[in-house]
Amino acid sequence: MLFIMIVSKESYNIREIIAVLARRYDEHQTMGSLSIFQADRCILTVKTLELPWKNNERKVSCIPRGEYECKGIQHSRFGHSWLVQNVPGRDGILIHTGNFASGAKVDIEGCIMPGTIFVDINNDGNLDTYDSSKAMNLLRVVLPNKFRLVIL
Repeated sequence: MLFIMIVSKESYNIREIIAVLARRYDEHQTMGSLSIFQADRCILTVKTLELPWKNNERKVSCIPRGEYECKGIQHSRFGHSWLVQNVPGRDGILIHTGNFASGAKVDIEGCIMPGTIFVDINNDGNLDTYDSSKAMNLLRVVLPNKFRLVIL
């Protein structure tokens, strides 16, 4: 279920925005829910898909639990995305569009892909993120250029 409560950026203080990513790990991928909070109010929740946990190994693992600063960037392939900064031993970790984290087609190398729901799009037995562009557009509405990401 996708929870959406859109408010204009003018109606809240953007310095109070925090993103919390709760994850569920399995051997093929990491699924999660990314909730955006303004003070004590959840204003948006989307699903996320990442690579499985493989000891923070570059290009094959999701990033470790922790707190990170994120900064908006304009990416040549993904458009407006967010760079997850100061990830130990890693660089270039983004929040960007994509659908597949396992199987024959993989859209990430350690990044975080939002979506509206999990569904097996390509019938390979692995859940994928569906409607990633819609989820990214919702994030673009509520997230400021800089925010804190907490990964549980």
